Amino acid sequence: MNPPAPTPLTYDQAGVQYELIDPLKVAAQRAAAATGKHLAQHGFAELAGSRGESAYVVDVGPFLLASIVECLGTKTLVADEMQRLTGRSTFDGIAQDTIAMAVNDLVTVGATPLVVQAYWAAGGSDWFADADRAQALVRGWKAACDICQVAWGGGETPALAGIVEAGRIDLAASCTGLVNPKERLTLGDRLGPGDAIVLLASSGIHANGLSLARKLAERLPQGYLTEIEPGLRYGDALLAPTTLYSPVTEALWRAGVAVHYAANITGHGWRKLLRHPKTLAYRIHTLPPVPAVLRFIQQQAAMDDAEAYGTLNMGAGFALFVPAALAEKTVAVAQGCGVAAWVAGHVEAGAKELHIDPLGVRFNGGDLQLR
Repeated sequence: MNPPAPTPLTYDQAGVQYELIDPLKVAAQRAAAATGKHLAQHGFAELAGSRGESAYVVDVGPFLLASIVECLGTKTLVADEMQRLTGRSTFDGIAQDTIAMAVNDLVTVGATPLVVQAYWAAGGSDWFADADRAQALVRGWKAACDICQVAWGGGETPALAGIVEAGRIDLAASCTGLVNPKERLTLGDRLGPGDAIVLLASSGIHANGLSLARKLAERLPQGYLTEIEPGLRYGDALLAPTTLYSPVTEALWRAGVAVHYAANITGHGWRKLLRHPKTLAYRIHTLPPVPAVLRFIQQQAAMDDAEAYGTLNMGAGFALFVPAALAEKTVAVAQGCGVAAWVAGHVEAGAKELHIDPLGVRFNGGDLQLR
């Protein structure tokens, strides 16, 4: 007798409803746009095209200044549970995840990361009493800064009893960087038909989709200790640290590769390929391998391909839009940095749509409303 088919589980059911969150983001952006005029009194000006992108850019004269702040989300809850089950802290990897959330957004505009700040808000002072866990967080934060060649400028460690749950911690990072020289800017002005789409490999789920992944763990007989393939437990696979992509973007600049646009594939999954406001079509002909943990989630949550690729990174953590003549060089540079990459598709004239041809999946501009 065949086992019963899994009951479908969607991101909405896991408690994340972008149709409720995104309108607030749009309203906030419109209010924020009215404040850009204040820069003029300092002799500076915002780049209006950076509004709605992954990082905000200001022209300060000899170079451009880019900045971003990002929260890690709920991946710490997986780390907490795996520590309870195994006795081992993985907060060194959690630190890398947090920095990656900020740095990987910052580099989409062509910026070189310069300074990272930390925000570690605990549910009480006793969180810091676990020396092994606290030192793992410090050690991992410093190691990620070294990979990205950024200075750790400082941070804030509030104890927020009554706001953050007791025994938990909320992690965030801000990052400031330089676009120098200014021609490194990648806001999509040069994006157009004929550009190649190069996808960079993810290390797994990264730090997006964890609400869904945690919900799924509740229905597994062995929870996070479930083996998804021989020797690999579900919880361990979820905690693989997020890939840091700044070494690749820096190497591309040194190699003379002019990136026309870039997208960090986080929330909204592959729909992020539609992020630029231009009316263009994006056609994918080659898919990267799907990491075991994402394949497991799709199967166990009974997600169809549209739901999976519209929610998770499915093996592609970052997208680069480059001149077709430089596509293979882009792949080679990424691989030289230890990150697998594929020439996965191209940009076409046409209605704003993403066509994932091997799967027969299509998303349109209405499927991603971030402006």
